[in-house]
Amino acid sequence: MKDLTILIKPVSSLCNMRCRYCFYTDVSKSRDVASYGVMSQSTADRILSNIFGDMERGDHLTLAFQGGEPTMAGLDFFRHFTEEADRRNSGVRFSYAIQTNGLLLDEEWCAFLRERRFLVGLSIDGPAAFHNANRVDAGQKGTFQRVLRAKRRLDQTGTDYNVLMTLTASLARHPQQVWRFMEEEDLRFVQLTPCLGSLSQEDDSYRLTPERYTQFYIVLFDLWYQSYCRGVLRSVKLFDDLLTLLAFGRSGACGLLGQCQNQIVVEADGGVYPCDFYVLDEYRAGNLSTQTLHQIWEAETAGGFLSRPKEPLDLCVECPYRRICGGGCPRMRREVFYAPGGTVCGHRMFLDKHFPRLRQLAGVLRSSMP
Repeated sequence: MKDLTILIKPVSSLCNMRCRYCFYTDVSKSRDVASYGVMSQSTADRILSNIFGDMERGDHLTLAFQGGEPTMAGLDFFRHFTEEADRRNSGVRFSYAIQTNGLLLDEEWCAFLRERRFLVGLSIDGPAAFHNANRVDAGQKGTFQRVLRAKRRLDQTGTDYNVLMTLTASLARHPQQVWRFMEEEDLRFVQLTPCLGSLSQEDDSYRLTPERYTQFYIVLFDLWYQSYCRGVLRSVKLFDDLLTLLAFGRSGACGLLGQCQNQIVVEADGGVYPCDFYVLDEYRAGNLSTQTLHQIWEAETAGGFLSRPKEPLDLCVECPYRRICGGGCPRMRREVFYAPGGTVCGHRMFLDKHFPRLRQLAGVLRSSMP
């Protein structure tokens, strides 16, 4: 029985925002073709045929849409896609997810997302001053109020969503303000994504550093734990992932144990890549509009992504947390763990501070499960 997630980019790198730190703009500029435009319905149909052709009754499939800004493909595209998926499905359990900046989420969009039971990842970078500093539209205007209206619509329609925050060097200075914003907006599910430096490894003012990562999460965990003790639980994905790992020895987060996993990331032309951080020409594994899912998987497995050279993990040799970290995600190493030649690891400093409470909570979680 397979449990598979396929990440689809229906508009490639096209976006109606101009976020100052956008990692996918950096990735797309490193390819021969920066944008593959909007996925055609015929390409989508062939992709669905090749996906369901290799799935069996009882398998579980998540179809997740990302960008760029995926809603720019238009509501008609998504209606056609979901109807075609229904038509081709024969006993596969499948669900939908979409990551969006929210600018196009009007009442009609929200009604569709709720009807089709999409899990929505809505990007909001905390309080207005931080969000507007980086998440601007094509006219360089802040977008906070427009995105907050989209959140209100999701609340009103009962659409499932979580909030995605990009943890920049600036935002990481203010964990109390982030937590206060989570309380004021009653955010129950939040994922904080480290702001990455460029592929060229040039320093920039937005990139997170291991020191800032540590300072932020040490304080945020204290606030989260105090809330937990009062009986108000807010999901912070890093804490959820660590507790699941400590309680059950398994991780649902790619890279948390230091090992990359083959993913299936599909660009707008059908091209397939093994990781959202590496949608680059040298790692292209084929095309899902012309090849079966099985052929793509074999090509990825035989490709060079998983066997690419790894940085030496000098600080990991004597680390007491190595078995639950393994050096972490290679793409996030400079931002979360340590840069080449670094002398401190951000993740280790966080665990040094809070590991006893994490282990205690993991025990509670384990005992509460059948």
